[in-house]
Amino acid sequence: MFLGPDATVYLLALVPAVIWGFTPVLDKRGMSLDGTALQASLVVVVVDLSLFLVALFALHGADFLAGIDPAVAGLFLFAGATGTALGRLAVFVGVDRVGASINSAVVSARPLFATVFAFGLLGEPVSVETGAGIVVLVAGLVMLSLAKGGDISGWSPRDLLFPLASGALFAFGNVLRRFGLGTGEADVLQAVALNEAGALLVFLGYAAVRGTAGFRSADRRSYGYFAASGALTAVALLSVFAALALPAGRVAIVESLGSTAPLFTTLFAYFLLRDLERVTRGIVVGAVLVVVGVTLVTLDPGTVF
Repeated sequence: MFLGPDATVYLLALVPAVIWGFTPVLDKRGMSLDGTALQASLVVVVVDLSLFLVALFALHGADFLAGIDPAVAGLFLFAGATGTALGRLAVFVGVDRVGASINSAVVSARPLFATVFAFGLLGEPVSVETGAGIVVLVAGLVMLSLAKGGDISGWSPRDLLFPLASGALFAFGNVLRRFGLGTGEADVLQAVALNEAGALLVFLGYAAVRGTAGFRSADRRSYGYFAASGALTAVALLSVFAALALPAGRVAIVESLGSTAPLFTTLFAYFLLRDLERVTRGIVVGAVLVVVGVTLVTLDPGTVF
């Protein structure tokens, strides 16, 4: 059955929600084996960028970036350096400190940032339903963060700054990507490859400054978890970029649907991370609020601010 443009956007935005609901479980396992945020970030970006480059070469040959305006290419590189690189480093630190379930929930506050950025930078409308949905989403995130769950070793409220910063950075990056894709200068695969190339440059620079001692001290099994996370991330990123490239792919909707990831993380963590995390009743209640918020956000827009 043919899907309308809105339904296609919803489907494409839900794919990364499921994937990014599961990858924190892999990341937590890798971090528990003495993995580091920089090691995880580099492994993930090397794996997914390699997959993108292979696909580009297969589809377009060696000249796979021909015809792209340098300014547009620079925009995607900048989005990768900020929204992806810095955001992903913060994600891995958050997973390590507060746990996969809590980290995923707080990162999902990004629809709030995305809506503000998209309204201010792209002029995207904010409907009453979208505004109400974001409020409910934030309430769910607050409930999740106060649910006394997450990493069994405990964590400090200030540790939430890492996933919160990650959410803001991811949202900012998606606004830039939406603008870049709207120019029509690059297809989805070219855009996502440039994005990850920008992230890789930042990670390599960071590694040159900080050193690579953590790479040697980490358990070798951690690399397998991070590599699997990278392969799944490649699929999720392609889906996000494809959603943003559609005319109906408003940033607020794509971000909000992607932010249902905590629901899946909570489910996966309950069954797969029992030795590392606690999934409490408060986390479940918070997850339900997130679903309600997302439902409101994805309603057809009515009154617009």
